Amino acid sequence: MSGLLAGPDGLLRCAWGESADDYRVYHDTEWGRPVHGDDALFERVCLEAFQSGLSWITILRRREGFRSAFAGFGIAAVAEFGPADVERLLQDAGIIRNRAKIEASIANARVARDLDGGLDALIWRFAGAPDRPAPRALGDVPAVTPESTALAKELKKQGFRFVGPTTAYALMQACGLVNDHLADCHARTGPRP
Repeated sequence: MSGLLAGPDGLLRCAWGESADDYRVYHDTEWGRPVHGDDALFERVCLEAFQSGLSWITILRRREGFRSAFAGFGIAAVAEFGPADVERLLQDAGIIRNRAKIEASIANARVARDLDGGLDALIWRFAGAPDRPAPRALGDVPAVTPESTALAKELKKQGFRFVGPTTAYALMQACGLVNDHLADCHARTGPRP
């Protein structure tokens, strides 16, 4: 099957999950698994925004740095960040030091804090159909879907930044709103925590 590789443990994985040890762990334990909770989803929104234009491995390898710098991605805490925090973050080598993305994360925390019903409820309204066919090859995995376009539109309407349709779809994949593990990938067919 196109797009699958057997790892050193003999398990078939989506090929990208075998490109680095960090990816293997992320693929096997997180990607495509349902994520709930406003703070947990806020973290993913922020990380997907920081990833824009970069490789995901860059973000994964700095994830603990991001968590430390952004108060564990607690929405209430990040919403209170001010200009001094922006300057502190611009000096933090443990994260991606991009002013626009830093400021967007702080602004997004303020929006998330003030959402009626919370971020979890907003995002999960756009979950893909559970009976959607499993992709059989990497070429079957879209970069954008009508649901991701609608999610991006709703997030922007609420005031979120750095949340285009492609970023929204990556968020949906990462947080289990869709399951884009290939049909014979062990993470799709095996036990899921």
